[in-house]
Amino acid sequence: MKFRTEISLSKQEQVLNYDSKTFLIGSCFAENMSDKLNYFKFQYLLNPFGILFHPVAIETAFKDIIKQRIYNVDDLYFHNELWQSFNHHSAFSSTSKTTILKNINESNKNAFLFLKNATHIIISLGTAWVYEFTEKNHLVANCHKIPQKKFTKRLLSLTEIEQSIQNILVIITQFNPKVTVLFTVSPVRHLSNGIVENNQSKALLLTAVHQVINQKNSFYFPSFEIMMDDLRDYRFYKSDMIHPNDLAVDYIWEQFKKTWIDENSYPLMDEVDDVQKALKHRPFNEDSPKHQVFLKNLQQKIEHLSYKHQIHF
Repeated sequence: MKFRTEISLSKQEQVLNYDSKTFLIGSCFAENMSDKLNYFKFQYLLNPFGILFHPVAIETAFKDIIKQRIYNVDDLYFHNELWQSFNHHSAFSSTSKTTILKNINESNKNAFLFLKNATHIIISLGTAWVYEFTEKNHLVANCHKIPQKKFTKRLLSLTEIEQSIQNILVIITQFNPKVTVLFTVSPVRHLSNGIVENNQSKALLLTAVHQVINQKNSFYFPSFEIMMDDLRDYRFYKSDMIHPNDLAVDYIWEQFKKTWIDENSYPLMDEVDDVQKALKHRPFNEDSPKHQVFLKNLQQKIEHLSYKHQIHF
């Protein structure tokens, strides 16, 4: 008797390994995946514009990165004693316009250099709901808690989403023809828009992605479906009932590992995991001979991984 509807996934050909360079961009679910890549010491770059939720914001980010756009004060907006960029997450906001411009432009430069040699790009789409800043007719990545009366809220059409995703793929593949592009729709529920509205948004994103990847050399990982159709239980959510909890993220990561990570990397991942767990170990007596031996062995493992695999903790 079965009590779950498990999703059948097959191993992909363009898998990640420890030589891969993975560029992650999009919703906070991209951060969940980057946490795993960071834990196992893979090479990656995460969200150089901060968390981005909708495809047009992600498209803008790719355009700015590849064109090596230099932001200046005219690209900023001052509100509540903070300088903001409508193309960036509020993590970049600052009381100093010099600081925000320095951080934005340095991040853009680093993203350009990384993206040029990236082997994989993971794009996590969060929502199809967008806000347009009416003063400049600009679809923003983040409203930065500016009064809502300054924005017009609307749902992107299927055509607009498809076009944006196609634009993203064209921009990426012209810049880096060998890169593997992997789309996913975030399982995070955007309930601030309403339950029906969230489902409508996710449906549009899913439809658009599948329309486009059938025409392009790109792929889809079903994180949304794993959460909604395999786990499908509130015990896999955080207390806000919106975000997947650690157990759910671990499970989705395991499905990702099975399909998108080279099996030859598994032994090294296990070694890294052993070191990570050892680093978190808290002894009863730090001065005991037994613990000193433990620390010596741990240091030897760290030095071995650094020397042989260039993995640093």
